[in-house]
Formats: sequence, C-alpha cells, structure tokens
Amino acid sequence: MPDINIMIGDCMDLMKSKPDKYYDLAIVDPPYGIKELAYRFSFQTKKAKAKEYDRSVFEQDIPNKKYFSELFRVSKNQIIWGGNYFPLSPSRCWIVWDKLTTGNFADCELAWTSFNTSVRKFTYRWNGMIQHNVKNKQKRIHATEKPVDLYKWILKKYAIPGFKILDTYGGSMSHAIACYDLGFSLDIIEIVENNYIQAKKRFYDHVTKCQEIKKFGFAKSELSKINPLLF
Repeated sequence: MPDINIMIGDCMDLMKSKPDKYYDLAIVDPPYGIKELAYRFSFQTKKAKAKEYDRSVFEQDIPNKKYFSELFRVSKNQIIWGGNYFPLSPSRCWIVWDKLTTGNFADCELAWTSFNTSVRKFTYRWNGMIQHNVKNKQKRIHATEKPVDLYKWILKKYAIPGFKILDTYGGSMSHAIACYDLGFSLDIIEIVENNYIQAKKRFYDHVTKCQEIKKFGFAKSELSKINPLLF
C-alpha cells in the first residue's frame, strides 16, 4: 500500500513542520471564497431531491499570503485549483477542466501550475447527476468534490514514481484514492471534522474493496450491502 497519511488539522501547522522543498509536488484545491450554498442531487430514493452539503467550505475565505508562502516553500512544484481567484504569478501552464456543464454552472475550472509547459485540457462531464463514467458513478459526499479520474489524469501527466505529494485541503479524498490506485505517497489534511470523517471512511472503503478484489476476485463488502445474508 502506498504511504498515504490522512490527517485532520490545520494545513499551516503541517507545512510549518516540514523542511524546504520536502514535497515534490503539491496538488491543492483551496476555497475560492464563493460564499453561497451548494446544492446537489441525491438519488438514494426514487424521487430526486436537492441535497445541501456542509456549507462551511463556502464560508471559508481564500487562503492568505502566508499560506501561499508556506506552500511554495515546502513544495518543488504546485498545481493550484481555482488559481484564477488567487494573486499568483503568471504561468505558461494552466490546466483546464472542461466539465461539459449546462445551465448556470461554470463551463470549466482552472488550475494554476508552476510548470513551464503548455496549457492542457481535461474533458470530463460533471454536471449534477450526469457524470462522464455512467457505469460507475462517483457518489458525492462534498460540495466541491472533484472526480477521482481528474486526479489520476493530473498524476499521470505531472508526477513520476517516487514523488511525495501534498494536499492541504483534503475535501472528499478523491486525490487520496487516485494516489492509492496509482501508487503515490501523499500527505493529505482536512480541517473540517465532519468532512474528514466522511472522506476518511470513503477512502478506507475504497482500500477494502480493492484488497478484496485482489484476494477473492470480487468485493465482498460491496456484495454484502446487496445480499447481507450471504456474508
């Protein structure tokens, strides 16, 4: 199993404890400072109904200069989602996530990077109940959750085996799942307790499923939810 450390706490305390350039790459998704309620759709019942997630992520202000100073100190390279909201230096390489959305949602999300390469685009539908991977939809637990496949694409393009990676805003732990599947070491921290509890469970449920498939050829934990009397 890759060395993945899931922590609860203040990312500033974590970064202050690390020496300069400790991490090869930081991939982070800080709050954008958008103070509004987030609504998504839940299909746990036959009728779709609006679901309100923990609004605390929307009530957080954007990180201050001290955060960015520490982030650049402890990491050799950075990928920062929402870079268009923050006072960052010009960059040649931006990541554009085309979400193929409709209605009043943003068409894309942008990530600033420290890499001196070309702009790259990742197209992956993420529009309410409609997802790119229709056969294996990602059950969302966080208001600003990103697809695991998005993080896998980033890791394949911008990380190499042996990299030690940092994530200062763990959120739903999609990043942790991607690192686990691809074998990358990761320190990931989340400050909101409720988010941390749900996301940590999501990550370890994924680990259990992967280990069961490797051992038995199928996921006992998943089948037991459907047929609990069999297991």
